[in-house]
Amino acid sequence: PRPRLWVPPLNVTEGAPDIMRVGTRSSAMALAQTTEVARLLREAHPGLDVTVERFQPTGDVDQISKLERHGGKGGAFVSEIRDAMRAGALECAMHSLKDMPGDEEAPGLVIGAYLARDTAADALVLRPGLSTAEVLASGAEGLKIGTNAVRRAAYLRRLFPKAEVIHFRGAADTRLKKLDEGIAQRMPDGSEVGPADALVMARSGLERIGRGDRVDHAFTPDEMLPAIGQGIVAVECPAAAWETRARLALIDVLPSRIAAEAEREALWILNGHCNSPIAGHASIEGDALRFKAAVIDLYTDEIVEVELVGTVDRPRELGRAVGFALLDRGAAAIIEKTRV
Repeated sequence: PRPRLWVPPLNVTEGAPDIMRVGTRSSAMALAQTTEVARLLREAHPGLDVTVERFQPTGDVDQISKLERHGGKGGAFVSEIRDAMRAGALECAMHSLKDMPGDEEAPGLVIGAYLARDTAADALVLRPGLSTAEVLASGAEGLKIGTNAVRRAAYLRRLFPKAEVIHFRGAADTRLKKLDEGIAQRMPDGSEVGPADALVMARSGLERIGRGDRVDHAFTPDEMLPAIGQGIVAVECPAAAWETRARLALIDVLPSRIAAEAEREALWILNGHCNSPIAGHASIEGDALRFKAAVIDLYTDEIVEVELVGTVDRPRELGRAVGFALLDRGAAAIIEKTRV
């Protein structure tokens, strides 16, 4: 098991600078999430000067290639912002938890706060002119459904075997524009796929950018289990920056932290990477913590699922048990197929 980091009493020391520079991606969704982080920090610490520093990571600049070309989600969306924190240019950074690599700890950094979890559901978004009822009734026969996530692609191939799942990338608002205007997705080799008839996107992401009206169908966990950490905003900071950690502690939401620790522990046990079709969602029921996770074969109908119940005071132990149970049922062989 991973060692737990000892945390001393978190009291802001006298003379700590009254400024927090929060790093974030420049997409509309990331800026909406970071605006909320800044609001919570100002509310918790009156007089604190919170500024938002925008970055445009390689994964946002290159909206054509698959993410593994940039070293996975970590290299595509996280590494440049982390480097700025380590260099002292930022006090902390906002990330969507599902975009943070879970197979290893980030040296010198720690998650100082988890915000309240939004819905973790995935949503089906249709181009204008398509009827939700007709699409679901027909099994999306003959339609092209766009996604960049192998987890979503694996579930879509099980749910809609008569549809064509195509590679589709871009920020949330960019993807909606391409869908509505019938713009094809350019591929790294210069070819094109699409245009798409439908997309699968995070419902919470659509709601954050004010486009919750585009949700044509919200998938239940039984239909499409969410990504690890989906719907949770994490605020990362240098591990030794105790003043920053003290400030972030006041906006930390315990139920989100409990769920995140369980889910990410399973991801760590599975040694998952950005191309792994791994899904999981933990939920609190009183003093109990229920965690369901799955590994789906992108090329066959095979799916390995585990659901266990633990206690809220031991989330990592539950995540570890779920991870090892998945490995016992053959998850490692499925994950190995997707390694590049």
